[in-house]
Amino acid sequence: MAERSFVEEVKKLRLGAGETFRGEGILAVTKALLESGVAYVAGYQGAPISHLMDVLADAQDILREHGIRFENSASEATAAATLAASVNYPLRGAVTFKATVGTNVASDALANLASGGVTGGALVVVGEDYGEGSSIMQERSHAFAMKSQIWLLDPRPNLPSIVQAVKQGFELSEASHTPVMLQLRIRACHVHGEFTAADNQRPAFTIGQALDHPQRDTGRIVLPPASFQHEQEKVRERWPAAVRFIESRGMNEFFAEGADDLGIVVQGGSYNTLVRVLERLGLADVYGNSRVPLYVMNVAYPVIDSEVLRFCEGKRAVLMVEEGQPNFVEQNVATILRQAGSSAALHGKDLLPVAGEYTAAEVLKGVRGFLERYGRLQPAPAQPKAPRVIPLQPLAESVQARPPGFCTGCPERPIFTAMKLVERELGPHHVSADIGCHLFSILPPFNLGNTTMGYGLGSAGAAALNVPNHKRAISVMGDGGFWHNGLTSGIANSVFNRSDHLTIVVDNSYTSATGGQDVLSSTAANPTRSTGHAIERAVRGVGVEWVRTLRRTYDVKGMRDTLREALTTKEQGPKVLIAQSECMLNKQRREKPLARKAAAEGRRVVRERFGIDPDTCTGDHSCIRLSGCPSLSIKPNPDPLRTDPIATVLDSCVGCGLCGEVSHAAVLCPSFYKAQIVTNPTRWDRLRRKVSGAVIGWLQRRDARSRGRYAF
Repeated sequence: MAERSFVEEVKKLRLGAGETFRGEGILAVTKALLESGVAYVAGYQGAPISHLMDVLADAQDILREHGIRFENSASEATAAATLAASVNYPLRGAVTFKATVGTNVASDALANLASGGVTGGALVVVGEDYGEGSSIMQERSHAFAMKSQIWLLDPRPNLPSIVQAVKQGFELSEASHTPVMLQLRIRACHVHGEFTAADNQRPAFTIGQALDHPQRDTGRIVLPPASFQHEQEKVRERWPAAVRFIESRGMNEFFAEGADDLGIVVQGGSYNTLVRVLERLGLADVYGNSRVPLYVMNVAYPVIDSEVLRFCEGKRAVLMVEEGQPNFVEQNVATILRQAGSSAALHGKDLLPVAGEYTAAEVLKGVRGFLERYGRLQPAPAQPKAPRVIPLQPLAESVQARPPGFCTGCPERPIFTAMKLVERELGPHHVSADIGCHLFSILPPFNLGNTTMGYGLGSAGAAALNVPNHKRAISVMGDGGFWHNGLTSGIANSVFNRSDHLTIVVDNSYTSATGGQDVLSSTAANPTRSTGHAIERAVRGVGVEWVRTLRRTYDVKGMRDTLREALTTKEQGPKVLIAQSECMLNKQRREKPLARKAAAEGRRVVRERFGIDPDTCTGDHSCIRLSGCPSLSIKPNPDPLRTDPIATVLDSCVGCGLCGEVSHAAVLCPSFYKAQIVTNPTRWDRLRRKVSGAVIGWLQRRDARSRGRYAF
């Protein structure tokens, strides 16, 4: 099941001409695709565009009504290759994935697509995940757009601009026979607003028509000599066509153009931040009306020379607000001004941060510095001397940092607990990690993982580390990564090269890290996708002979023993351990509403949770070090003669049982107990509780009398 259901929001996709659409940015993109007459959509989920895939999955009936093909792609490369349908046919197609990791995976297909060109409009919606909140390497999609000459749209983050960018993106692609990227930052994807809807359009040319009347053009296939001609075609035909379209449609915007001899050039995606900064400086009103001339580049690539020169004409200085590095746009603008002999001074990274997300605070400092430098703002007055205050202790010295980690009850945690137990016996092994929730194992308390190279590349990352009669390397990948890339690049590659390392495939039934979407091996019945395909069958199908499947990862002892066997067996060749248990987050999303409903209806509901006997706990805290569960904490020791705090289980416990399993497998203290919390108990429950309470009370009183008899 996906992280979020859009069943209610999807109803808005049926709105017609003149009606007001209100909602989230990513939902507006879907509506714009329908209004544009798209013929097919594909993609791979990933922040911040996962919800686009989830919306499309929930809108299957609407897509079918309009003859639109929707694909949950196996990878970003699969998605990008899907756009091949637009090479020879006037089919409008769109794909989506997370950047820059998505463009990295899709680069071969995108480069071929950009080289040969397209007939139908081809749109790539890229979720730009940049800044401190990002989970990926700090790179920009802009570099890829420049490399392959794919036009890059970066619209202002409001719903009318985003919808217009989708529609004009298709038209620009068709006018220049070039694929177009639409870049959406996280805030743009989740911004809320409204726009006036139009009617949904069936594709003007359908996939059925393409199949019935196949066409081919060898000039569009990337083989010599056509491939040499493609480069010339890009420069002589496609680029000028794109420039003409962008200029004629006014895709880039000018605000307060002649109001001052200073100006600011900004990429569309940073427009809201800039206008907010100008408002704080008293140079714009709350409606965004600026008194400083602005040139908003809703098309980040290509840069339109004529518009840059028009904006900079008669200006003393211009500030370029370009988030990220390298400063591609600033360099381009500088070249344009230099070659035209413009006297306007250009500023950018000299006043704004060289790298990192352009937050309002950072942009405020840069814009203030620019305007103060040219006399549009007076320097901020010196602050009066503050009264003497007692300095506060730095937060880091008083609050212990807690690294990000697995969810409470996560079935992946016991896998790494077992690995730590095996490490005690066999010593450390090289661990090649992978992208996904399991990457949290590189952080405390597990501290496992030496490298990570990309999604599904965990096994491939250990390919070089194979030497006979030495410790075996361990690699880890999730079920999402396995189906994305790992089966061929990792497992099959290991078979072919007779590698002798262990691969652990974490099978939690979903691509959990991207929101809980189904994969081939998901156990849930999916009405529109084929699931239930066992990973073990796929692994054996490519030739792995040593395969073990553990169907309950919480069995720490069994996991430990299987890992030990894999690392010590005399049998040579690749080894695969498939560790199965459902993602606890998805399980709770499914079960908690059912439990609440049952309790509200008066039915008996039982919830299991664990606790720790404070009289038995020794304060050793090995359970915490080997588990790291967020529900495990500490509290003061009730024994006045002992100072070490004891472990305790918080109420967030979901009853997965890992803490008790760890105590058993690691031979720790027997202080854990399991309790059942019963809602709407039956008469039998009440009687049993009453009897057990009476027996326990009698035993406690007897114990107390015994203690008193021997006290002295």
